[in-house]
Amino acid sequence: MTDSPFADFRIAVLVPCYNEEKTIAQVVMNFRNALPDAAIYVYDNRSTDRTSQQAKAAGAIVRYEGHPGKGNVVRRMFADVEADIYVLVDGDDTYDATSAPAMIGKLVDESLDMVVGTRLTKHDATAFRSGHRFGNDLLTGVMGLLFGKSFTDILSGYRVFSRRFVKSFPALSAGFETESELTVHALEMRMPTGEVETPYKSRPTDSKSKLRTYRDGIRILLTIMALFKEEKPLTAFSLLALFLALVSTALAIPIFITYFETGLVPRFPTAILSTGIMTLAFLSFACGLILETVTRGRKEAKRMGYLAYAALSRKKGGAAR
Repeated sequence: MTDSPFADFRIAVLVPCYNEEKTIAQVVMNFRNALPDAAIYVYDNRSTDRTSQQAKAAGAIVRYEGHPGKGNVVRRMFADVEADIYVLVDGDDTYDATSAPAMIGKLVDESLDMVVGTRLTKHDATAFRSGHRFGNDLLTGVMGLLFGKSFTDILSGYRVFSRRFVKSFPALSAGFETESELTVHALEMRMPTGEVETPYKSRPTDSKSKLRTYRDGIRILLTIMALFKEEKPLTAFSLLALFLALVSTALAIPIFITYFETGLVPRFPTAILSTGIMTLAFLSFACGLILETVTRGRKEAKRMGYLAYAALSRKKGGAAR
């Protein structure tokens, strides 16, 4: 045990990895220097190279997750690892380990549940691949539009969590959408959160990113839309109902004009179509009302799960238990 200001806390550094033999040893050593009392867990996600061997040689606790995808690894890590504070970071050596104490300090001093390491102001010129910065800004904007207050860098893989965040997080995503799910979980549970600027480096030239720009970008956008439907069903289905009602009304107006002028309904199939679409609009609104009730009950259960874990407290020498 050292004289670290966080010596009273059990800190776990979680590193999901897939084929990172070129960088994982450096990541482990950097976090070992930055957080000497932390336990560093490397979860090998079906790597075909020497990632596990390199991590173990560097002093990490190496475990294996067979289901492919970062979301699956995060789910396994959050379920298996016991700690007071969790540091989640990628194994590609692009994040700055020396920022970890500042992120943890903010988490503890301000009694937060999640601190995001935002990369947008301190990064190498080539750190973001073509299209990634635009995609990040676009997805961050969509997140803010649908869920209100958001973060400046929702796709950052460098985060610090409290125990009660980790143990109440459902972790349903399988791939890179997990960062969006983490953000929505914090926003919808109205958890106290914060951000810390952190340097962001380019990947080493002989390592390769696993993120596929367009395919993963679309998956993340669809995940945000799906989470909006699940977390705010009344708003989502009301918007759909409004759209259907407008279409139905647009179809019906010419029919009503003809009817009032001639007393006839010459386009009977259009009238039936308009009636059917308006019926769907009412059904959509009714579904929103029902699902809103279900969602409220689900949120209450998640809130109870969240409150089952005490907040971090220096005064009590770690998380109150």
